[in-house]
Amino acid sequence: MKIKILFSALFLLSSISINAQQNKPKSQVKSTDIPRPKLVVGIMVDQMRWDYLYRFYERYSNGGFKRMLNEGFSCENAYINYIPSVTGIGHTTVYTGSVPAIHGITGNDWIIQETGKTMYCAEDTTVSTVGSNSKSAGQMSPKNMLVTSMTDELKLATNFRSKVISIASKDRGAILPGGHTANAAYWYDGSSGNWITSTFYMDKLPDWLINFNNQKYPEKYLKQDWNTLYPIETYIQSTKDDAPYEGKFAGMDRPTFPVKTSEMLKNGLGILTNTPHGSSLTLDLAKAAIDNEGLGADAITDFLAISVSSPDYIGHQFGPNSVEVEDTYLRLDRDLATFFNHLDSKVGKGNYTVFLSADHAVQHNSAYLADNKINTGVFESSNVLKQLNIVLEEEFKAKNIAKSFSNYAVSLNYEAIKSNALNESAIKNTCIAFLKKQAGVAFVVDIANVQNATIPAVYKEKIINGYHPERSGVIQIVLEPSWYSGSSQRSTGATHGTMNPADTHIPMVFMGWGIKQGKTNNPYNMTDIAPTITGLLRIQEPNGNIGRAVNEAINNNLD
Repeated sequence: MKIKILFSALFLLSSISINAQQNKPKSQVKSTDIPRPKLVVGIMVDQMRWDYLYRFYERYSNGGFKRMLNEGFSCENAYINYIPSVTGIGHTTVYTGSVPAIHGITGNDWIIQETGKTMYCAEDTTVSTVGSNSKSAGQMSPKNMLVTSMTDELKLATNFRSKVISIASKDRGAILPGGHTANAAYWYDGSSGNWITSTFYMDKLPDWLINFNNQKYPEKYLKQDWNTLYPIETYIQSTKDDAPYEGKFAGMDRPTFPVKTSEMLKNGLGILTNTPHGSSLTLDLAKAAIDNEGLGADAITDFLAISVSSPDYIGHQFGPNSVEVEDTYLRLDRDLATFFNHLDSKVGKGNYTVFLSADHAVQHNSAYLADNKINTGVFESSNVLKQLNIVLEEEFKAKNIAKSFSNYAVSLNYEAIKSNALNESAIKNTCIAFLKKQAGVAFVVDIANVQNATIPAVYKEKIINGYHPERSGVIQIVLEPSWYSGSSQRSTGATHGTMNPADTHIPMVFMGWGIKQGKTNNPYNMTDIAPTITGLLRIQEPNGNIGRAVNEAINNNLD
């Protein structure tokens, strides 16, 4: 009898303890059984080539990129494993561990094959803008993403007690990493100079963000102009400042320093993202979010997703060999050092985990390569499409049968095919025969028959991974190395999107809680980041994940 009473008392005390733990506010809950970092920070640098880690290494400070390489773990051979290599897909793939064939984000834009209509990756006309008078700027959400992200899985694993905030100048760079369950995603509206969101997340901006917007930081930054951080003659990793490969700012005679952004203010605040000031402002907002949202302030792991978009705008305009790009990365390095110091102060060094990667890299300018005697060229996509449709019309007696070369794939006009009772297989054969003869084309593949194509196996894998039957074209165009789609009439700047390693070799660096110091030359894919982070957190990987964890990076002495 006494034993029964003792067991009953023990059971009652245990129940009271469990209930008390469950009913405590988040700030008082202890998580001592399973060690986890207080905060995970994902940093995406839009259009960052892997070699930028080392191209400018000697000029980096000790607190930014160097700190990540010297304290953290770097996967030196990390690649994108699908085509095309563009922003919308890259952000989605890093955070889902999945590929377009599964997660459904097949480009920044794609053609819905059944209807022929174009869809933007973050488009959602059922929601409204919050924080600006611009109607379209906030009609965005993650609804087009078909799978969960690691940020979603963190929310699910903690019964939504974790907080997830996602920030980027580009809407897609904020929305897709945040997943379906983010507390907030914020992006920059150039028309107002405000950070905004949509009603998918909230009906009103938080007071702290309203106050942040009221500080008018874009105007303050632009009034500073943009000059080189160091004497311009010391930028020996770049071509001369007035190189013919660089695009000019509107109103400027030449693409040279200083860039008088103070004089461009009259044309609006959108120009901010085309300067390193856009990166600085993004990280300013990230620090404000940490402070005001209490990220990493307790035992329940939070997640801050950051995408730095300005390097992409700058890279497209000036190309990877420009003083502008070199200066952008030297300034970003300094901003990252300040940001990491802020994390050390607010969350505590050793209490957070950071990863840094990119959504894609970038090709060299074709004219720059040609001037240096490297085989290259521009695939004149617009002209080739017109010529293809002339050939198709002559053979099949219908106009505009080939609708688009978007994302390096031929989308067909199914409305024309159906209304004229045309044979799709015959049309595809004609397209393939024509495209194989075009300058710069290495392979043309009927995606439905890709397994039988006589192309390298790695190309097959990337084509299959990038193909979603409802959102992708039916014929894949693979260009020769150093060729890209565009117009030879626009010879400045640079672009991306191909299978070329210049586009697909990306940084993948981890640092902080649970991470070893070191590096590996073993091959990894962009899809491997998500299972690495979810494994570190001991939560379920995203439901479309095909990646594998980078076990070499993990400190297994965590228990």
